[in-house]
Amino acid sequence: MASFANPFTGVVPRKMTREELIQAIRLDIAGELEAIFIYDAHVQATDDPVAKKVIADIRDEEKAHVGELMSLLRHLDPEEAEHFAEGEDEVREMLEQLNIVEKKSPSGKFESTIGSLIGK
Repeated sequence: MASFANPFTGVVPRKMTREELIQAIRLDIAGELEAIFIYDAHVQATDDPVAKKVIADIRDEEKAHVGELMSLLRHLDPEEAEHFAEGEDEVREMLEQLNIVEKKSPSGKFESTIGSLIGK
């Protein structure tokens, strides 16, 4: 796991303040991202189909954890959520400038496609 300055290593002997909880959630997100990186490296480093499948599944569960923690962080810190939204809007604008269109998949999630660039 990442080695950030963390006053909450192991068991926390008291209830955290809201600010401390927000910091702890950020650390949790960093840990999940590190796990994704490591699992993905392991998937890429083996040709064993069973190992690839199992480790990729575990990696993808970590990605879901990031989503859960990000949702919690947005709930706990609405101001930070506004910054996330600003960043997402900036990327959407860049995609539009590159003629890359985001479409909703059948699951309702957005997917980027290269749209009219295919024919060029």
